[in-house]
Amino acid sequence: MPVSVLLVDDEPLVRAGLRAVLEAQPDIEVVGEAANGAAVIPLVRRLRPDVVAMDVRMPLMDGIEATRAVLRTVDAPPKILVVTTFEDDELVYEALRAGADGFLLKRARPAEIVHAVRLVAEGESLLFPASVRRLAARYGDGAAARPARAVPARARLTEREAEVLRLMARGLSNAEIAERLVVGTETVKSHVSGVLAKLGARDRTQAVIAAYESRFVEPR
Repeated sequence: MPVSVLLVDDEPLVRAGLRAVLEAQPDIEVVGEAANGAAVIPLVRRLRPDVVAMDVRMPLMDGIEATRAVLRTVDAPPKILVVTTFEDDELVYEALRAGADGFLLKRARPAEIVHAVRLVAEGESLLFPASVRRLAARYGDGAAARPARAVPARARLTEREAEVLRLMARGLSNAEIAERLVVGTETVKSHVSGVLAKLGARDRTQAVIAAYESRFVEPR
């Protein structure tokens, strides 16, 4: 089955460009489009896409609120890939906090766009370590004014889980973490699952954001 994608962007040219890039791949199918976040939930429920490519700045409802709404109200929600013009946008950070699985720059090359969609569809999080560190350093200090997040305290994570979380925050994949720690990939997956469960995190992105905001990992 091809990966099904819903495109959400208020600029028709952006949607057309993404559609052309994605539909050139035999394993990806664009199943629908929307021009604002308010139209996302009905389309997600009707089309059941695997991935939503979501613009962060849109009229009526932006990508942050749309992401929250999808994750809050849709059973078995799709993966959400935020598409943005500026990687240091505060709204990108808020979208990641809201539950987006990663972000993609609109200026990305076609191969990078295709890779991003495939990656999040497979259940991986698309993180750019340097960018996320900058975002956390710039905007994470305001976390106290936001709803409370799970704090990865040392007492709750085993020593190995803490080590895995730090490597996750550096953007390493399970295979790269396994190589670094000289263990099997399945062992790493087990540790990652333990980290997510203890932090109450939906995915790797949420765990990394929590690690930065709690200063368990220092963004600077």
